[in-house]
Amino acid sequence: QVQLVESGGGLVQPGGSLRLSCAASGFTFSYYYMGWFRQAPGKERDLVAAITRSGSTSYGDFVKGRFAISRDNSKNTVYLQMNSLKPEDTAVYYCAASTNRITIATITYWGQGTQVTVSS
Repeated sequence: QVQLVESGGGLVQPGGSLRLSCAASGFTFSYYYMGWFRQAPGKERDLVAAITRSGSTSYGDFVKGRFAISRDNSKNTVYLQMNSLKPEDTAVYYCAASTNRITIATITYWGQGTQVTVSS
C-alpha cells in the first residue's frame, strides 16, 4: 500500500521557519522524483519545489531562496525547509511523487496534505 505521510505543518509567525517531512512507503522511493505543492483556499495547486532522483532541485518563483527541498533515500523521506515565512505562504502543503519530471500532470502519488498557517 502506497503512502505519503506529511508532518511538520502548523502555525508560525511571519519571518519564522518550519520543516515539513514526507515519509514514503509502498514504492521504491529512490526511483521517484519528489515534490511539494501547495494550495490556498480558492486557488490552484502550485508547485513549490521538486527534487530529482539524483538530487537536483528546482523551485517555484515565489520561493525566491527561502525554501530548500532535500531527500534522504535511506529514510524514504523528502523534506521542505521553509524560512522567512510570509502570510501568503499559508496553504495546505502536499507531498507528491512521480516517475517523471515533477509537474501537476505527472504525479503518481499524493500525500494527504499538512496545513501551514503564517500569522501573527
